[in-house]
Amino acid sequence: MPTTKLLLLLADLVGTFVFALSGATAATRRRLDLFGVLVLSFAAANAGGITRDLLIGAAPPAAISDWRYLAVSVCAGMITFWWAPVIERLQNPVRLFDAAGLALFAVAGAQKALAFGLNPVMAALLGMLTGIGGGMVRDVLLADVPMVLRADLYAVAALAGAVMVVIGASLGLPSAATMIVGAIICFALRMLAVRRGWQLPIAGGGRAKNRTIPDDAH
Repeated sequence: MPTTKLLLLLADLVGTFVFALSGATAATRRRLDLFGVLVLSFAAANAGGITRDLLIGAAPPAAISDWRYLAVSVCAGMITFWWAPVIERLQNPVRLFDAAGLALFAVAGAQKALAFGLNPVMAALLGMLTGIGGGMVRDVLLADVPMVLRADLYAVAALAGAVMVVIGASLGLPSAATMIVGAIICFALRMLAVRRGWQLPIAGGGRAKNRTIPDDAH
């Protein structure tokens, strides 16, 4: 398997795992049963990738044609269901896993879009969509306002990581290096925004109050 293809698969599977942890953790906080936890785990982990694959014509989507995506999602869901107290000991686990999944999916989405011949601008936007898709579906299924609409620089962080991949490809830099740098930029920007309260301007001016629901509120 070519190096770039292997790197894309690894980024996709690791991103699937951490996003699945995010979805499963949110589900356990709502006290869903095992089936509900596994559904949230799979939906959060694969919605973005399925949307990406359908838009670029990679059919059937990898998440439903490759058993490893389902296996990784179910594994993360079972781990979270049975060892939720261990997961909860991590500081802000939903945000941490969500930021990691966001970073990995954003760069993998942009790289896969480039591999399918999309122009750089659309590849960057598709990378962003890949990153935010799973979190949006997770929040909608839990009857929350999607984090992308209320959280600090959520989509902006995904776009920054995807843009780094596109710039690297335009300059002829190694795809592995640009994906790693892009993922670091996305993750760092997202976590800094959460910790420092960085936000985009909001309608009506001023700053939003309590826009981001604390993790322990669920």
